Amino acid sequence: MRFAAILILFASLWAGLPARADGLAVGIAAPLSEDFERLGRQWVAGAEAAAETLPGSDISLYIVDDACSEEGGERAGRSLVEADVSIVIGFLCTPAVEAAMPILAQAGIPVITPVRTNSLTDQRARTGWPIYRLAPRADAEQDAVAQILTARWREKLFAIVDDGTIYGRELAEHLRAEAELAGLEPVFFDTFRPQMDNQIGLVGRLRRAGATHVFVGGDRADIAIMARDAASLGYDLTIAGGEALRAEDGNVKLPEGVLMVGLPEWREFAPERTLEFLADRNIEAEGYVLPGFAALQVAAGAAKRAAETEVSLADALDSYAFDTAIGIVRFDRKGDLARPLYDLFRYDGEEFVKAE
Repeated sequence: MRFAAILILFASLWAGLPARADGLAVGIAAPLSEDFERLGRQWVAGAEAAAETLPGSDISLYIVDDACSEEGGERAGRSLVEADVSIVIGFLCTPAVEAAMPILAQAGIPVITPVRTNSLTDQRARTGWPIYRLAPRADAEQDAVAQILTARWREKLFAIVDDGTIYGRELAEHLRAEAELAGLEPVFFDTFRPQMDNQIGLVGRLRRAGATHVFVGGDRADIAIMARDAASLGYDLTIAGGEALRAEDGNVKLPEGVLMVGLPEWREFAPERTLEFLADRNIEAEGYVLPGFAALQVAAGAAKRAAETEVSLADALDSYAFDTAIGIVRFDRKGDLARPLYDLFRYDGEEFVKAE
């Protein structure tokens, strides 16, 4: 098996010897202006902090603004090639990374990105892009919803509803298809009208169908209203949704007990000393801070292994795993993150906690 004997590289400050990457030039591309500037600054702050945890390493950081756009991505790609960087971390938006990759690939520069667009890695064999995804794929949520709920609701009378959006419909249809493959049939399947003041009609239909559990392909506001209306009817209904539940409350507060198939917060993976290190520098471990931190650790670790084994950086990224601020990172043959991250969480009235 390809990863059966993978060497784990400890690239963080408190995980053994520091990963040396003498003379490593790392390009950092992120939106540093306009609408997405805050996210870009988080990514840069995380990467810069990670570089501080590698004492003895000669790491140069070249930071460019990709503007989260096609034009900005192209400019960033050319600037990084001219700067003669060895590896690039970043590009938080699909248009920017798609515009930059042909330029960086031609120069043989690998890119570690958190962009989730499937085609970036699905077309790797055709494009030859040395791109590595530091996040789940765009379709990973669909797969997780289907796998987790099909296993847990095998003995339940479950229903599936969606709000008619592409996001909601794809989650619902995928769950239904996987359930049927597993020999399961929902007692109710329908599309509801979103953004209504109440969902009494839908809840009534669910109760008449005998559903005890329902997956909702929709947003937090609609799920909160369904939960409220079910409670008002004295209907004991277990409701589950996807990542959209991580939004803020709308007019109706999300009640305790709602389930979410989603991603953990990145800080849940981070060692306490990493969080303390960031706090000492007044850096809040939010958003893209920890992924940016981890991306720099992976870049430094890959450079270390490439130097030791006399292979290219891309070969090192293909062949090794790295211990980072967001846990073990390794990539599969396409460059996707080879690690399941989705789990089932229950809302406790304040936050989502892992469901038993």
